[in-house]
Amino acid sequence: MKAIVIGSGIAGASAAYHLVKKGADVTVLDEGHKGQSTKAGAGIICPWFSSRGEDWYRLAKEGAGYYSSLVSQLKEDGAAELGYRKTGALRVSRDLEALGRIERKLREQTEAEPEAGEIARLSNKEARKLFPPLAEGMEAIYITGAARVDGHLLRNALLQAAVKRGAVLQEGKAELSFHQGRLNGARVDGQFICADKVILAAGAWTNQLTEPLGIHLHLEPQRGQIVHLKMPDQDTDKWPVVLPDTDHYIVSFADSRVVAGATRESGTGFDYRMTAGGLQEVLREALAVAPGLHGATVGEVRVGFRPLTKDWLPLLGSIAGTGLIAATGFGPSGLTFGPYAGALAASLAYGEDPDIDLKKYDPTRQTS
Repeated sequence: MKAIVIGSGIAGASAAYHLVKKGADVTVLDEGHKGQSTKAGAGIICPWFSSRGEDWYRLAKEGAGYYSSLVSQLKEDGAAELGYRKTGALRVSRDLEALGRIERKLREQTEAEPEAGEIARLSNKEARKLFPPLAEGMEAIYITGAARVDGHLLRNALLQAAVKRGAVLQEGKAELSFHQGRLNGARVDGQFICADKVILAAGAWTNQLTEPLGIHLHLEPQRGQIVHLKMPDQDTDKWPVVLPDTDHYIVSFADSRVVAGATRESGTGFDYRMTAGGLQEVLREALAVAPGLHGATVGEVRVGFRPLTKDWLPLLGSIAGTGLIAATGFGPSGLTFGPYAGALAASLAYGEDPDIDLKKYDPTRQTS
């Protein structure tokens, strides 16, 4: 089978990797847009605290659980560094009654989910042993199964493994190609590439591919600004993910790097700018939770465009009658959904039944 994957973010890279492992002739096309969400994303793998509903959670927990298998597969293929580590996560708050409610719900929800790991209620002193910059007065729920991943490293590892098995990467502007009403591939800067199936994994830019066909997906870009801080002489590798009462977060990496994020700016289109207001918001929220970061050095600011749907559910599945398969719309959870979604998309391309019901994620569903 000949397959084209449009988009080389985490979902597209995963789809390419799994397709080529199944024996497909794979070409990955990418236009190289600024603000691709995989490169900008924080990389938090912790769906268990979310309250986005059963349909979101069903896919997210499968995505989180898929990492152990994926990491093993990539290591067998010779991948050296994936930026993945199970660090655990702290759900922190000053509202102790609210923490109690969250803990009870969490224990009930994860009772039959061993991948979530162990759960513990921590005092401020105990929490600060795990994450020293934490503010005084904040207590925490600690869940050991949570992880962080460097999306850029993981994406590169997937693409390198796919290329090693025969996939071809090509940069350029792609347009879908049809002959006598049937999909027959894509054109890249005028060059025709034949394919039996095309996987659309172009993130927030996916509508630019489908709208010429009269197909509008309920998807829009949401800008996120995220700040990377450096903590000289601090071993931050094992620090847990920190999730406060807001939608912001803090996640740490091995190179004395602490990431604080992120804004959620709808209506910006593809305005790729770092703004004073965005930086103020991110730093204000981070320092309120972790005043110990006050002396950190600002290393860089990243901007990304999340592919956001109105109902927060991904667009994942076949687009009936077209030969197209969508794997996008992951919002702020692309690194949770993406690797698993790419594997599912590869299975769909081969006509295999997925191991999860995808009806709720129909790419052409109507959303309110």
